[in-house]
Order: sequence, then structure tokens, then C-alpha cells
Amino acid sequence: MTNTGVSLNVLNLRKHWGQTEVLTGIDFQIAPGGFLTLLGPSGCGKSTALRLISGLDEMSDGKILIDGKDVSRLPADQRNIGMVFQNYALFPHMTVADNIAYGLKVRKVAKQTREKSVDRVADLMALGPLLDRKPAQLSGGQQQRVALARVLVSERPLVLMDEPLSNLDAKLRTEIRSEIRALNKELGITIVYVTHDQSEALSMSDTVVLMNAGRAEQIGTPKELYDNPASVFAAGFIGTPPMNLLKVSDVTMPQDILATTAANPDDFLIGVRPESLKFPGQAMDLSATCQVASVEYEGSVFLVHLVSSSGSKFILSHTGEDVPTQGTEVVVGWDSSATHLFSKSTGKNVPLET
Repeated sequence: MTNTGVSLNVLNLRKHWGQTEVLTGIDFQIAPGGFLTLLGPSGCGKSTALRLISGLDEMSDGKILIDGKDVSRLPADQRNIGMVFQNYALFPHMTVADNIAYGLKVRKVAKQTREKSVDRVADLMALGPLLDRKPAQLSGGQQQRVALARVLVSERPLVLMDEPLSNLDAKLRTEIRSEIRALNKELGITIVYVTHDQSEALSMSDTVVLMNAGRAEQIGTPKELYDNPASVFAAGFIGTPPMNLLKVSDVTMPQDILATTAANPDDFLIGVRPESLKFPGQAMDLSATCQVASVEYEGSVFLVHLVSSSGSKFILSHTGEDVPTQGTEVVVGWDSSATHLFSKSTGKNVPLET
């Protein structure tokens, strides 16, 4: 089975319901065979964007180009797109084999060809022993594999996936997201994936579109979003735990950062990842005196919850055994290279001079 992915260009995509604008002008592009994830909280517009790309809903403005062809006004069945949904939408009265072959049968593909295609994709998805079963006899993970197989057998060059793993337990989610990524690479299909789960987005994607209130907050590789959040929203959404945001008054810092914040220190927030904070802090570029509020043991790390002198709460991710006890006053520190600066008034990252 060989697929050839296609490019996708989304230009100024907009959608409103009455006076409510749910997408305010989204732009992104994917190269053939790429994996792009629309990531964000519930209600941010990511599933709406997917439905507009698929043609299931009509957009209010913008353009959608698939392999350079404008499909903006084409109905869904003429866009040559495969879709995998959160609910697997399997036919309960059909066997696994018939569910996988359903689309081919509708397209009147010859029976012998259908059977060969089903056997190929069933082998690819480790479904061979299950072909005679009904969906009710399958686990959630097996049902999702059938849903994926049904799309793969159609050999669509562009596949849209809307929260496909949200009904699975954590172990199955990890297994199947690995399989989806492997299929993307092996078959060369282009995938647009929707999720609210940042671990899925960061582990699977070539490109992440972080969405917030109907707009693209930041677009980049997973590493770019993690290392260089463009806004307070991105800093607070990406990362588990997310980036700490401290008041300028809580932090002892080098003169160059002080100079940047001097005009209006109350408008700035100092950002630092929990894993960048260290004990002791006095020997590092920036430091903060704080009190230990609580300690959580997470197996590989301790999460030390801290409170600054002004009452700001933040977290240090600690891998050592020498963990301070609750109520202890400590000084934590971090390097300038791990420091981010944000403006409260704009919500944006303020570049630091290097």
C-alpha cells in the first residue's frame, strides 16, 4: 500500500455563526506528507477549522487549497479527504472486514480488489485475526484501529483526525499515537490532527498550530513552541507543568533585564520553565526567595510548589533527593538563557537582548 500525500494551504479561514465569529482568520500550510496538529482548549475553534477543511461545514471567508487546487466551494465528497472522528462511527451490524471495506464498496470497487485491499491494511494495523468480529466484540483500541484502517484502505492523500484518541485510556493513547505517526511516515499521507492534549501534539507533529479564541496564537515546530512561547497564553498552555510566570518584584536579575523592565515593571512577567529552576539559587543569573508550600512526588521528579514574597505561586521540577520540606524558606535560581519576558498589556513575548 502506497500513498502520496498532498500539500494543504489554508488562507484567512473565517467562520461566523450569526454575529459570533468562531474563526477570525487562520493561515497555515503543510507540505506533502506532513503532520500538522491544531492544538488548543475546548471552544478555541480547532474542530470548526477541521470541518471547514473537510467541507462538512461552509466557511464564511478564506481559501482552502489542496495540492494547489482551490477546493473552498467543493462539497466534501469531491475533496478526496479521509476523516477519523472521536466516535469511531463503526457499523455495529457489520464485521470488521465489512466496516473497513465499506467505502470501497460504495465506490463500487470490485470485490476481489476490495478483499485484497482489506487484507493489506488489516495486516498493517494488526487486525487480521479480528476481521470476522463485530465492533461490540472489540476493545476501544481495536475499534479505533478499525476506524483508521477504513480511512487508510481508501488511500486518501489527506486525512483529517478529530480527537481520535480521546475515548481511550492513557496506555492505548500512547500506543496508537505512535502507530499513527509511523503510518504517516511509512505511507507518506498528509495528516491534520485536532487535539486538546499537548503531549499528543508535541510527540506527533511536524508543525503545531496553537489556537486561542478562534485565532492562531502561535505556529511552529513542537520544540519552537516549547522553547520560545510567543505569548503568555502559549507559555501557560504548553508544558506539564506549564511555564512559571513571576512578577519582576519577585526576582533578582541582571542589569540588562532590569533595564528592559525599568520603565514599567508592573507590566512585565518573568517566565521560566519548572525544570530550569535549581537549588541553590544564589550562584545563578536570576534568583527568587520563596517558601515551600508543598512537595509532590511524581516518580522521576519531585514537583516543589513555591510561593514568592509577593504571593506568586510557581513550581520547581527537582530530580535530586535533597528536597526541602514544607514551610522551608529557600532561594531558587536559573540562568539568563532560560529566561523569558512577557508584557501583561499585550500578552506577547518581549525579546531579550543577547
